[in-house]
Amino acid sequence: MKGKRLKCWGIIACCLTGAVSFAGCGSNENDGKIEIEIVQYKPEAANYFTMVEEKFNATHDDIHLTISSPNDAMTILRTRFIREDYPDIIGIGGDINYSYFVDAGILADVSDYPGLADINQAYLDIGEALELVPVDGTYAVPYVANAAGILYNRDMFAEHGWEIPETWDELMALCDQIKGEGIQPFCFGFKDTWTCLAPWNAMAVDLSPADAAKQVNRGETTFSTEYREVAEKYLKLLPYGPADPFAYNYNDACTAFARGESAMYTIGSYAVPQILSVNPDLNIDSFVMPANDSADGNTLNSGIDLQFCVTADCENKEAAYEVLDFLLEQENLQEYIDAQTAIPCKVGDFALAPMLDGMAEYITGGNMTDYQDHYYPSEMAVDAQIQTFLIEQDVDAFLQKFDTDWLRYNRDIIRMVQEYEASQGR
Repeated sequence: MKGKRLKCWGIIACCLTGAVSFAGCGSNENDGKIEIEIVQYKPEAANYFTMVEEKFNATHDDIHLTISSPNDAMTILRTRFIREDYPDIIGIGGDINYSYFVDAGILADVSDYPGLADINQAYLDIGEALELVPVDGTYAVPYVANAAGILYNRDMFAEHGWEIPETWDELMALCDQIKGEGIQPFCFGFKDTWTCLAPWNAMAVDLSPADAAKQVNRGETTFSTEYREVAEKYLKLLPYGPADPFAYNYNDACTAFARGESAMYTIGSYAVPQILSVNPDLNIDSFVMPANDSADGNTLNSGIDLQFCVTADCENKEAAYEVLDFLLEQENLQEYIDAQTAIPCKVGDFALAPMLDGMAEYITGGNMTDYQDHYYPSEMAVDAQIQTFLIEQDVDAFLQKFDTDWLRYNRDIIRMVQEYEASQGR
């Protein structure tokens, strides 16, 4: 078992803002059954996981499953890790927190789990790329993903004869055409800073290296170099949205799009349930953000939304694998996909939501690139930085601050990476 790395434990500990109490699963015995506990971080899927827990326990005589879906799961998990009170399985996203947990050595190597053979290789590669430095083994089983690009009103496009753009110039021409017909091309909800990341990520995967953050950590480039075109093109989107995009929050933007107040919405597939809650009859489709000057340079911005990791202290790995098998069963996974408008990370004959039709060829072809912000430390508050940039519209100042803050908030990781590179003779 890989030893815990105290250096990264310090990073995790610094993320905590206060103590949180959480009852552990207690005894591993439940009428003689093996007890498996899952803590997963998506409270919006709590009903699904309640169903899974009940269904699993009704069909298994030797294992009892408990699944918790708290609102503040990541804080709870960090607190429990520091106390060495580990669930058997954690359900988390593929982001910087996962990177910290891998490096801290609290996750078990699951490369011997047979179910990995059925996972889309593109998502296994995305998970491996999140490692701060390369480590042997596999530490997560990707479950579902989401995708970010441009949602559009299919009926409105058909009525006006608008064509789906495949290049940046075509997107700009389409926006001019839509605006010229008296319709607002985009809705934005930039009052909520996190929404500023959606267009940023969708453009960055087309215009910057997938491993831009790792290249910066190795001292091979700067964000001022890699993100300049992203920043410049982002500003060109603003005239095609509401007069004051910072007056609207996420719910406002979803409502505006649902009511037909714009033709398009630069957001991820995760917004579809919220939009349909306002207008269940809205005919939505999507397409990949065409930020590149060539259609061949476009890729789908897709990342792991939920993955399951067995903790290194799990005493019943085989039972944990049996739970993972159950979660990955066709019927159960399809039910999650339907409820959350998600993309399966498992290869198979799954029915995707029709609003993902325009992205389907990228999904089936494995032409997907992870969200750039999955590499950003939360302390850096990149979403707020982007919001400030969109208000001030000073590209040079924004990029300079990005580089400066990156060195400040990633100094321990940068040191770790450079030590690793030196040990490899690079």
